[in-house]
Amino acid sequence: MSTSSKTTGKMTMGLIVGNRGFFPDHLAKTGREEMMRVLQDAGIDVVVLGPEQSKHGAVETHEEAKRCAELFKSQGGKIDGVVVTLPNFGDERAIADTLRLARLDVPVLIQATPDAPSHMTIAHRRDSFCGKMSACNNLKQYGIPYSLTKLHTVAPSSAEFKADLEWFAGVCRVVKGLRNLRIGAIGARPAAFNTVRYSEKILEHNGISVETLDLSEVMGRISRMKDDDPAAVGKLNAIQKYVSTSGIPQQALLKMAKLGAVVDDWMRAADVKISAVQCWTSLEENLGVVPCTIMSMMSDSLLSSACEVDVCGVLGMHVLALASGTPSALLDWNNNYGTDPNKAVCFHCSNLPKHFFRDVTMDFQAIIAGTVGKDNTFGTCVGRVKSGPMSFARFSTDDLTGKIRGYSGGGKFTDDPLETFGGAGVVEIPEMQKLLRYICENGFEHHVAANFSTVAPVVHEAATNYFGWEMYAHGA
Repeated sequence: MSTSSKTTGKMTMGLIVGNRGFFPDHLAKTGREEMMRVLQDAGIDVVVLGPEQSKHGAVETHEEAKRCAELFKSQGGKIDGVVVTLPNFGDERAIADTLRLARLDVPVLIQATPDAPSHMTIAHRRDSFCGKMSACNNLKQYGIPYSLTKLHTVAPSSAEFKADLEWFAGVCRVVKGLRNLRIGAIGARPAAFNTVRYSEKILEHNGISVETLDLSEVMGRISRMKDDDPAAVGKLNAIQKYVSTSGIPQQALLKMAKLGAVVDDWMRAADVKISAVQCWTSLEENLGVVPCTIMSMMSDSLLSSACEVDVCGVLGMHVLALASGTPSALLDWNNNYGTDPNKAVCFHCSNLPKHFFRDVTMDFQAIIAGTVGKDNTFGTCVGRVKSGPMSFARFSTDDLTGKIRGYSGGGKFTDDPLETFGGAGVVEIPEMQKLLRYICENGFEHHVAANFSTVAPVVHEAATNYFGWEMYAHGA
């Protein structure tokens, strides 16, 4: 599957409609109807109390909170997030009780509908401006994390809330995608790359497991696979459809196909979603190809794959892909671009997904070829990265504090001229020197995950608010 455009599955939101009896409760009725319409128009399924289950389908009493919580629990596996809408002040305790009793462990968005200066009579006054503070106060007391709309009060039907909802949906995808994530580490960390060390235990403490596969097992399975094995033939056809292979020896393509078939089979069996692969230079010396195209194909299908067994690097790729619904790449912060302090060359040699390129072809790996010979390095995806908005992210496990930390931000890939090999693009990031100083002062890796999107705020919200990771938001 090639993912050249945004791909996100249908989402389901739980909806809590706040109400407080001595405020006009007809606002709860119309507010519920408006929010349901907005969510459904956004392609989101809604789980909400009906008017036959509570007054206007809202939540005001403890009994209604229990009823709503039971409804949510009955659909718990489907619910990606919860939207709390306050068409009037709302009952702060009932909202918090619902979330506590439901125990969904999903993101929560608090929205309050604004008053109109011309409708401030006792019959129409909302006071949700104030009620939102009380709702948040109670959620904080209950220890329930929540997200906020950009404006304190915002109409559900407004363009501003539409943007809030898109942002929140991305947060929900990231949180759901990281819960019980299993990452495949295929091979050992190359000896020359201390920079990609990481702690499996810190990741495990955050609900992220690492499953390992030794390269000797990969090689053994490849050696036992016949040339006409259906899995190998199918992967070979997929490779040739994916990228131009003109001038690549057929034997090299078959080796790539067998490698891809073995990795696919293991990932299915191990229930692994994403992978980090040893390349430098064991695969070249022992198999006679580079794994770049196979990894590119996986990343292009939203099954992110990073080289040099950079497990935390592929975690960043995965988070960006979850947030945007589009493929991510792992790049080196590699070169300055002339004298412009806000531009740099991002490069890999390369396994970038096809989604990243203006045009792409398969070639040999020019750097490793000097060591192991050209004939052992076929399989790279070579081309110039296209222009467009860029989000970037990096995560790292900090053994000294026992925490995951990271950074995220945004910029753009440009059309600036560049003559080089591999997969490369020029990036422009505001105050880039400040970012580079932060990376160096805090000892972050030279790898960064990138994505054609503007989802850095989504990444920051999910990582900090729902996982408690320490993050720097560049340019926030």
